[in-house]
Amino acid sequence: MDSITQIVLGAACGEAVLGKKIGNRALLFGAIGGTIPDLDVFIGKLLFNNEIDSIAFHRGFMHSFFFAIPAAVGLGLLVFWLYNRGKRLGMTTQNQWMWLFFSSIFTHPILDSFTAYGTQLFAPFSDHRVAFNTISVVDPLYTLPFLGALILVMCFKRTALKRQLFLRLGLGISSLYILFTLFNKYHVNKVYKQSLLEEQIAYSRFQTQPTIINNILWYGIAETADAYFVGFYSIFDTEKTVSNWHKLPKNHHLIAGSPKDLETLAWFSGGYYNLSETSDADTFLFKDLRYPLMDEKDPNSTIFKFTITKKENRWEAAPFYAPEVNRGSLDAFWTRLKGI
Repeated sequence: MDSITQIVLGAACGEAVLGKKIGNRALLFGAIGGTIPDLDVFIGKLLFNNEIDSIAFHRGFMHSFFFAIPAAVGLGLLVFWLYNRGKRLGMTTQNQWMWLFFSSIFTHPILDSFTAYGTQLFAPFSDHRVAFNTISVVDPLYTLPFLGALILVMCFKRTALKRQLFLRLGLGISSLYILFTLFNKYHVNKVYKQSLLEEQIAYSRFQTQPTIINNILWYGIAETADAYFVGFYSIFDTEKTVSNWHKLPKNHHLIAGSPKDLETLAWFSGGYYNLSETSDADTFLFKDLRYPLMDEKDPNSTIFKFTITKKENRWEAAPFYAPEVNRGSLDAFWTRLKGI
């Protein structure tokens, strides 16, 4: 999820482990631990000069279970060595610091796996991207109550009972919201399955996910032999059906031979992608169709898309770009969210 959410979750882990010992500094160190996995964005830029390699590196090993353990041990020993001095001597232990960093780092990829982006939890032993697709990468209803609870935590002394009360309240509300998204997805999946059946769309697979910043308006994509069908459904719709399906051709044939870089992008998108030609014979538009259209009425308004260009023996991707967000598109989004 977004950086603020991961900071909040990491801070909560820090408070749970060492809040009674070191007060608000536990929130700070937990927040640091919660941001560490996302440093792979910057490390990928340093390690690779190809954007496709950088894309594949994000949410890879640094988001895995097997990274959390050595990272927690290393950071725990380092911070304990720096912190355990002077008046703070003997206040904390090595194990407590290692547990603080393990919990804040480990929960980061767990939360990420509930989004559609996908997280390689078992890297380097498997490149499978775990994606439950139940929550948006930015969802204020998850983040803001949690953040508010932690702000209240900071207002009390480290030994105050109310400090633990508000921590548990924040963790409890956020966990209940995750459960709500799971039940919500179960309901939405039934609606999409029934809609595909009614439209007589012979699909091989499909997936659903919430649109940005909410869990009310959902987007689904179904794959057939030569195309994808995409559509929206709001929990507030009067009828439990997808009223409008768009058919998007795959156009996978536009790049012949399945070069390695295209295979990487196909793996990254979970196979839900299509290609479009551009004015340059060696440049194509790659659309990751896991993410919803910006405008339900425009089948070409995919949020996550970028150009890929053949350069010598490799393909290079330009940074992705999204359609322009204006008042009209926001109004259309809000109108659709309220249901039809």
